[in-house]
Amino acid sequence: MEKVLTLFRKYGWWLAKGVGNTMLIAITGTIVGLLIGLAIGVFRTIPRPRNKFLRVLKKIGDVLLAAYIEVFRGTPMMVQAMVIFWGFALLNGGLTLDVTFSAFIIVSINTGAYMAEIVRGGIMSVDKGQFEGAQAIGMSHFQTMIHVVIPQVMRTILPSVANEFIINIKDTSVLNIIGFTELFFQTRTIASKNYDLFLDYLVTAAIYFALTFSISMIIRLIEKKMEGKKNYKVIGSQNMDAQSFAKELS
Repeated sequence: MEKVLTLFRKYGWWLAKGVGNTMLIAITGTIVGLLIGLAIGVFRTIPRPRNKFLRVLKKIGDVLLAAYIEVFRGTPMMVQAMVIFWGFALLNGGLTLDVTFSAFIIVSINTGAYMAEIVRGGIMSVDKGQFEGAQAIGMSHFQTMIHVVIPQVMRTILPSVANEFIINIKDTSVLNIIGFTELFFQTRTIASKNYDLFLDYLVTAAIYFALTFSISMIIRLIEKKMEGKKNYKVIGSQNMDAQSFAKELS
């Protein structure tokens, strides 16, 4: 216990900085990844255009998006980080992107590929009658998505989005390969100074667990709030007069 306290007294700020950077990239990457997934989901569910040129554009877009999803879901984030970071440098005469910005881009694009499939599954779970009903009252595809489908999808996919967030908290550790100072990078630096590898990485494991466990508990509370009350009273009926109905509401 004394060694743990000494570790925090001496390197607590380093660990705090690592946690801050880890959470920054995990949060922003998950949010942007979700937005990417929603945009792809809306695009891929657009009905087949009548115009031949627009049909071709839609087909090309679908192929490119499918390729993006398969490539980023089928390769490790560590490899993606190296390709994006050093690929940019190769194309720009050795000039590299800011490491934090690179980490944000890498996590966002990777998460977007997974979110796209999660959103697609959520959209497919919505009853087709709701699409038909929205079209019947004159809503466009975009209006149907924004006002009818997406609110339902968000509630359905919340557990999956939370799971992706937790995965991102852990997977930011691979970004140390491009020099991003997240929690694992800071721990490795600390270990190179005090040579107490077991204690350093054990404490880091405990920090990762505390972060992911806390997020899991928060998400569960949000899910319970979204479920609403289990016991409720249905008021009113088809043959109830206005005065009786008002009395039930009061």
